[in-house]
Amino acid sequence: MPLDYCHPTAPHEKLRLPEWYVSSLMMERALDAVVRRVRKLDRKHDIPYLAGYSLDGKTIYIDRHMPKSFKFRGRTIETDRFLILHEEVEKTLIDQLGLHYLHAHQIATRAEEAAVRAADVEWHAYDRFMQKYVKRIGDERLKKVPKDLDLKPYRDEHDDDLLRRMLQSVRAGKGPKGIHVHDLAEAIKSLRKAVRRHDTAAGKRAAAIGRAAK
Repeated sequence: MPLDYCHPTAPHEKLRLPEWYVSSLMMERALDAVVRRVRKLDRKHDIPYLAGYSLDGKTIYIDRHMPKSFKFRGRTIETDRFLILHEEVEKTLIDQLGLHYLHAHQIATRAEEAAVRAADVEWHAYDRFMQKYVKRIGDERLKKVPKDLDLKPYRDEHDDDLLRRMLQSVRAGKGPKGIHVHDLAEAIKSLRKAVRRHDTAAGKRAAAIGRAAK
């Protein structure tokens, strides 16, 4: 066993630090490692929902109007690194494991949140700051979008959001005649089943790849 080995969930005896501190320290190192591996960071375009990635995954895009930092309890918090982590995790899960965007996005958001908390920043303060600069699909401020931006996340999110809004409209009695709440509820249920089947198949493919690599 190497002399510098330590259990990942145990306090680091050499440093004499509490377990939570070591976890935060390792998260910081992991975040730095991800950021260093980004081939190209582009801040010259308008990007829906603040950040995205190119079709080939080689470029991470951050909206050109998004500030690089914000103030939190007297500290200057740089935000690019957290957005980069989110986009890299999300893109990898979609491309390498075949996950549906909505699932990959959830995992990437949890990773982003963990990194923010490891930096001793309140998630709600961070998210509140981010929401000020979000540009959504159809926003008139989207004037300069990169040609190679991967649009899959926006298509997938729009499809799910559209069904939800249609269902809310029908329930409120504002939908067109002939469309029933039950039909839309079934459509949403079918969509979610399709997503689960897609991810189950993707998981099996990833497991098969892992076995073949051993």
